[in-house]
Amino acid sequence: MKSTMTMTDNTTGKSYEFEIKDATRGPSVVDISSFYAQTGMFTFDNGYTSTASCVSDITFIDGAKGELRYRGKPIEELAKNHTYLETCYLLLNSKLPNKEELNAFDLELRHRSFLHEGLKNLFLTFPSGGHPMAALSAATATLSTFFYSHLNINDENEYQEMARRIVAKMPTIAAFAYRHSIGASFIQPDITKSFTENFLYMLRAYPNGHMHIDPEGERVIKPIEVEALDTIFTLHADHEQNASTSIVRGVASTGAHPYVAISSGISALWGRAHGGANESVIKQLEMIGSVDRVDEFIARAKDPKDEFRLMGFGHRVYKNFDPRAKILKGLQDKLKDELNLDSNLMQIANKIEEIALSDEYFISRKLYPNIDFYSGVILTALQIPKTMFTPIFVIGRTVGWITQWIEFKKDKTTKIARPRQLYLGK
Repeated sequence: MKSTMTMTDNTTGKSYEFEIKDATRGPSVVDISSFYAQTGMFTFDNGYTSTASCVSDITFIDGAKGELRYRGKPIEELAKNHTYLETCYLLLNSKLPNKEELNAFDLELRHRSFLHEGLKNLFLTFPSGGHPMAALSAATATLSTFFYSHLNINDENEYQEMARRIVAKMPTIAAFAYRHSIGASFIQPDITKSFTENFLYMLRAYPNGHMHIDPEGERVIKPIEVEALDTIFTLHADHEQNASTSIVRGVASTGAHPYVAISSGISALWGRAHGGANESVIKQLEMIGSVDRVDEFIARAKDPKDEFRLMGFGHRVYKNFDPRAKILKGLQDKLKDELNLDSNLMQIANKIEEIALSDEYFISRKLYPNIDFYSGVILTALQIPKTMFTPIFVIGRTVGWITQWIEFKKDKTTKIARPRQLYLGK
């Protein structure tokens, strides 16, 4: 027997019945898809805070418990015991790969990492000094012209080819966008290097492809750096129906090319309220400038008349500690000595964290440090320029976006996204 909810219109006394659909985890939903047809009214949900827009089995979040799972796997397990490529395989195939499957997946992505020569010319049309995110979004949309056949996908092999191609090429696109922004020549991918090391190589190498050797004779890309960035990619791989993912699904609903949908997600992620927050965290720490000024800015953050807001605190979904932030906090502590984290920024960040975790103002409002608070400091330690913080988010999130796109396209019940409105005009 179906569970239902009865709603009564107090103005007319008429009652309406709507089906309740149970989730395997998390809140059940009331199916109001026939609400307008039955009542002649719309529901109003500003920012979609209480609206489920799709059915999905990819990612699960329990904000109250601070829980995040990909395909049922806890994020803590994936970050500790599995690489980013294993996580990508999990998202795309609903299972972790065995050794042979991982090797084949890794090799395929290495060979798909190169860009068409014509696409490389696109970067040259952008002015140097521009933000890499603009070029990243444009280049991703342009990629659809080189692989237009992906507009019509008919079987699983085609879905996988399309997805693996964009996951493989995104680090190269991001690296090219950055190098052009600083007037440096492009560095081609090196298929002898792993996914994450190759990205760092394309960022840092000299035009001849050589890497700087430090005075101790160590190569400039240290294994601990690759491990740290790989963990960050994993933590960003997917995050349920966030703003940029909802945009990707919305564009998918129009029948647009998958890479155009990903480009739209990139543009959405660039916003400071979304993926651009970690860049803003570092800029704010630099603005504060000294541990001695932390109390001053904490007071400003608590003053309702002051527009100043502390970046990197609180989350739309998590009302407990962001589990990704916990992992990065541990990673930050581990890397503190090995990577010589900026002591001044670290001291400022630690002081802010200490106050926020003990101050009733922050505790009562559940303003815990989020992933952006820690990732900015760690990326700074990895010598990643601030303008590349959000592109790194893009690299990690691409697999989640394309997995969500595939899930949407395979669902035969989906419709074009078309929210309604409460009209208050003349």
